[in-house]
Amino acid sequence: MITTTPLSDLTGLYARVQQFYAQQMHALDGGDFAQYAATFTPDGEFSHTPGRPPARTREGIAAELHAFHEQRFGNDPVRRRHWFNMIRLAPGEDGTIRSTFYVLVVTSRPGVREPEIAPSCVVHDVLVEEGGELFNRSRRVDHDYLGIG
Repeated sequence: MITTTPLSDLTGLYARVQQFYAQQMHALDGGDFAQYAATFTPDGEFSHTPGRPPARTREGIAAELHAFHEQRFGNDPVRRRHWFNMIRLAPGEDGTIRSTFYVLVVTSRPGVREPEIAPSCVVHDVLVEEGGELFNRSRRVDHDYLGIG
């Protein structure tokens, strides 16, 4: 049986989370890894790629993303776009917001008309509000090809 929270209880929160994710992904896709990392709590945790240990703290997250992109793409002039969809929110009694959603990463290159669409993932976030702003306390990305998530 599927249970849902009444839409009237989530509408404002859903819009805030969507806007938060839009700002976060524009920073990431624009290569501003420090700004992306700033969307996490100071002690935040980010686990994004199989075989890589989770990055912790804002500085650690920014450093991990720099290293990942350098290792994976080097001088390859890729443009990456993260598309989030099917966001499911579960506000907790402790003030956290658990968010689970699907993501596709679209990679394109200058001169190549057809983009690459991979990976397909399920993302598990724990969001918190501090000073009226949303932040990620943790993010775990499960890649579909591994059969988890």
